[in-house]
Amino acid sequence: QVQLVESGGGLVQTGGSLRLSCAASGRTFSRDGMGWFRQAPGKEREYVAGFRWNIGNTMYAESVKGRFTVSRDNAKNTVYLQMNSLKPEDTAVYYCAARTSIQYEYWGQGTQVTVSS
Repeated sequence: QVQLVESGGGLVQTGGSLRLSCAASGRTFSRDGMGWFRQAPGKEREYVAGFRWNIGNTMYAESVKGRFTVSRDNAKNTVYLQMNSLKPEDTAVYYCAARTSIQYEYWGQGTQVTVSS
């Protein structure tokens, strides 16, 4: 099992920034990669960004490319999502997830991000 705990959400004005953190514990060696997802009210959960440990590049959804950046601190087993130039449409609950070689299998509890206009 892998446990994931997100933090860093909050209320920010349009154009502002937030940094989300995702701390992993447990069988962290079983992870094949990490990702960020979000779910806005009344909408399905959508992929935001992610990476595989054995592949160097990080993938981003088109809607956040150039504004969001994923980074990681391996010593702390923590992954970050730096979100800049936030827009009201970025308002959602953001989830951190860890994947096996097959699929995203472990999920955090989510953290709310609200961008006011």
